Amino acid sequence: MAAHRKPKQRLYTGPAARTAATLALTGAATAAVLPGPAHADPQRTPAQVKAEVDRLYHDAEVATERYNGAKEKADAAEDALDDLRDEAARGTERLNTARDALGSFAAAQYRAGGLSTSVQLALSSDPDQYLERASYADRIGDRQAAALGKVRRQVARIATLRSQAKGELAALTSRRAELKKHRATITTKLADAQRLLDRLTPPERTAYENTDHGSAAGTPLADRAGRSTARGAVRAPNARAAEAVAFAYGALGKPYVWGATGPSSFDCSGLTQAAWRAAGVSLPRTTYTQINAGRRVSRSELAPGDLVFFYSGISHVGLYIGNGQMIHAPRTGSPVRIAPIDQMPFAGAARVA
Repeated sequence: MAAHRKPKQRLYTGPAARTAATLALTGAATAAVLPGPAHADPQRTPAQVKAEVDRLYHDAEVATERYNGAKEKADAAEDALDDLRDEAARGTERLNTARDALGSFAAAQYRAGGLSTSVQLALSSDPDQYLERASYADRIGDRQAAALGKVRRQVARIATLRSQAKGELAALTSRRAELKKHRATITTKLADAQRLLDRLTPPERTAYENTDHGSAAGTPLADRAGRSTARGAVRAPNARAAEAVAFAYGALGKPYVWGATGPSSFDCSGLTQAAWRAAGVSLPRTTYTQINAGRRVSRSELAPGDLVFFYSGISHVGLYIGNGQMIHAPRTGSPVRIAPIDQMPFAGAARVA
């Protein structure tokens, strides 16, 4: 009976050895990764989820305000470009009219110019009349040439300005596209945060949705509602401020929408702009320009109607209504509401009127 012997192992050398070694290492690495339970990152606590969502909402608002500013400038550039095009068209029409008139005059001069001036004078039956006509023709020619030169210079200037406006518009359009891309990135982050919020228990989710955010603790809406100043009790320093405050009260409950200025939805600076527009005062579009629209006032001087600003980058604004409270458009998912001004880092205030 033949003995059963174990086959001899083949020893690899050269390239075969290197290949075998690579396969062995790969297998070892795979074995180190695949088997056994996965080591996931520690699950975020409800407080961490809330803090992350708050951060993302704030980032989105910063991007929105920058987008608002770029859009405002782009719109102005487009209007300027339209004006330049209209002016260029009018200038071209004037130029064509001047050319036609000059062409008629030149043709008449050509027909009369077959003879020299001295011969025309010699043959003229009325030398005095000839000299008068010649002088008149010279004056007409000078005026035509001056008019033509003026129109040409005007058209050249318009073309230059139009080129500059196009360049500015292209730059602003590029900036707006960049901000839209940033805004899309923030939207993605908010979607990720939404998935995190979905992990919260119903009571935790309800507590989060019913809380204004900005400070570490936040302020429950139910508590604020009990302390809210009744609209009839608000005393504004003047009629315009009272009108702005009245408009803000009328906007309570309307949704926050990026880039919106009313009447059915608002972002933060869109709300304050619309409130003061109702009072007959024109405000710039963005938070970081609205803070310079009026006289700066200290926190201790605040009166209803004042604009109150938050964060170091001046990225949020509300309308002060008295008793330490404001009406503002907080963030996506939170409608226009009353909130205490101490819930966010206070950055300054401005009195518009």
